[in-house]
Amino acid sequence: METAVNNPSALKGAEFLVKNTSPDAVFIPEDFSEEQVMIKDMAEQFIDKEVKPVLDRIDKLEEGLMPSLLDKAGEQGLLGAAFPEELGGLGKDFITATLINEALGAGHSFSVAMAAHTGIGSLPILYFGTEEQKQKYIPKLASGEMKGAYALTEPNSGSDALSAKTTAKLSDDGKFYLINGQKAWITNSGFADVFTVFAKIDGEKFTAFIVDKDTPGFTLGAEEHKMGIKGSSTRQIYFQDAKVPAENVLGEIGKGHLIAFNILNIGRLKLCAAALGGAKDCIDISVQYAATREQFKQPIANFGAIKHKLAEMAIRTWSCESALYRTAQLIDQKEKELLESGKAFNEALLGAAEEYAVECAMLKVNGSEVLDFVVDEGVQIHGGNGFSDEYVISKAYRDSRINRIFEGTNEINRLLTLDMTLKRAMKGKIDLMKPAMEVMNELMSIPDFGNDDEGPFAKEQKAIAQFKKAILMTAGAAAQKLMMQLETEQEILMNIADMAIETFVAESALLRLMKLNATKGEPSSGLLADIVRVYITDAADKINKSGKDAINGFAEGDEQRMMLLGLKRFTKVEPFNTKDARRRIADKMIESQKYIF
Repeated sequence: METAVNNPSALKGAEFLVKNTSPDAVFIPEDFSEEQVMIKDMAEQFIDKEVKPVLDRIDKLEEGLMPSLLDKAGEQGLLGAAFPEELGGLGKDFITATLINEALGAGHSFSVAMAAHTGIGSLPILYFGTEEQKQKYIPKLASGEMKGAYALTEPNSGSDALSAKTTAKLSDDGKFYLINGQKAWITNSGFADVFTVFAKIDGEKFTAFIVDKDTPGFTLGAEEHKMGIKGSSTRQIYFQDAKVPAENVLGEIGKGHLIAFNILNIGRLKLCAAALGGAKDCIDISVQYAATREQFKQPIANFGAIKHKLAEMAIRTWSCESALYRTAQLIDQKEKELLESGKAFNEALLGAAEEYAVECAMLKVNGSEVLDFVVDEGVQIHGGNGFSDEYVISKAYRDSRINRIFEGTNEINRLLTLDMTLKRAMKGKIDLMKPAMEVMNELMSIPDFGNDDEGPFAKEQKAIAQFKKAILMTAGAAAQKLMMQLETEQEILMNIADMAIETFVAESALLRLMKLNATKGEPSSGLLADIVRVYITDAADKINKSGKDAINGFAEGDEQRMMLLGLKRFTKVEPFNTKDARRRIADKMIESQKYIF
């Protein structure tokens, strides 16, 4: 392993696998400025005062209600916070924008409408539009005067977006493109004023267009009846010789994939942020319920089984948060670095998000699955009441499920995690080969059982370093053995991605703890240390299982036995009493009646 880096921008995308990071180099939530805390408080108050009291009305798709809430959010500057000031926004940095997404994540269907508007509904124009297009649309999108939507998915093209059948043909006079086709699952479609629509010019050149709702030949289908996020407007949209002005082509003709995929990188991180906000809210609800619900003449919060659930909800949420803001800072710093080098505003953020596309994919998977875990355990804590619509946890359970499908399914994001990492290595952006060879050589040598542990977190640091060796060993051997065939072995790819996700989150949590220890005197035996040690202990078992499944999927004989022994060595951690640690974590939340970390 290489030495620690003190400049966060020196850590390239996916390079966490082969480089260590100094704790003082990471951004953690405890580093938020006073202004950022105020903005977060404002966003949380907006959800509490404006959204939560009308959740049932939102779910009934009361006409005009969702647009009016977006108008109110726009009045408070929440819609255009990350847009440039010269285009009607507040010009806030990427970390602040991420924080707003988290704070608004407890708004159920409103959170979806809000994220779709400020993200995929607006960013394609902001980043790829001409100056005229930006001046025409962005100030109104920033204020909420116009609402945005994004039309990529079709009935027969979801993850395989480039197989879209919607077509565009230039009119004989060259003034319009005639668009024909159909789009499905379009969020905000019932009230959106402007849509980013993807179509193939002459059936071949995949291109993006800005389409206004009053475009002739553009029509909407009925509202979809969904399992969750019922208050989010979701319709199919139809184009029958829809006349779109030629000047509404967005970006370059035939380069629509650049818009579609680059916007998704940012969207994945923001989805993680919103899921995080939802998870914290559901923990509050579950803790309060467990503290007041009595069975066997005492609150159910007194029982170990319930404490285990509450603590695990908090452990996964805190660790996910650590990884989220670590990545948000990396993107923020890369964006500033690119701006200083002379890149335009749009090129800077898109370039930064592309640099950390691997981390964004991992966050999307982790955030959505943490929220799913939290709401599922929340329902369980509520027992039969959790199955009743009278309790908001049942709404949270239904609303959560879409997040594993949005912004590319979690399966796609797992496959992308390793695919993008290997491509970065092949392009020479990161060196995986040398560290992987070093790990394989280590397997052939006699294990070092020396005790060189120093410092309060030496054992945890060693565990993370060993987890990375497990990934390099497994991924390196799989790539060498299967070569071009590896891309068809999706199960193996997903196994290795799971190893990487667990390691990235565990390392992020440890770095946050170490920074708090160094800067704020956080005790190495306190509740946050309990959170990190439980996470690392459990991650070791998960990484071992995923590694074992991967190795058994491509290796056999002596090679298989050697690698399984190496995996066992690399996922061995010090024994830790996770039961007592979880009880300490749960007791503190029960005492405070909320998520306090």
